[in-house]
Amino acid sequence: MTKFHFDGAQIPFEPGDTVAAALLRNQVKNFRQTRFNNEARSLFCGIGHCYDCLVNVVGKGSLRACLLQAEAEMQIKSTLGIDG
Repeated sequence: MTKFHFDGAQIPFEPGDTVAAALLRNQVKNFRQTRFNNEARSLFCGIGHCYDCLVNVVGKGSLRACLLQAEAEMQIKSTLGIDG
């Protein structure tokens, strides 16, 4: 099975999955935290209109997990300090 890395954990995914789909399937529900209150954020709209699902892709910056195609061996970290 193909996997990417999220905060050090290996996340398996199916071909065609977005990063958000793979994270949710693997019970990962906290994609980022807000900067003022450290409130957890996850998938909200699921179609790229909001920014609740921002993740930090090493080498690419902050991207919306709901629009991001999962790729083998991606290095992704939860995003800290962004309000949305």
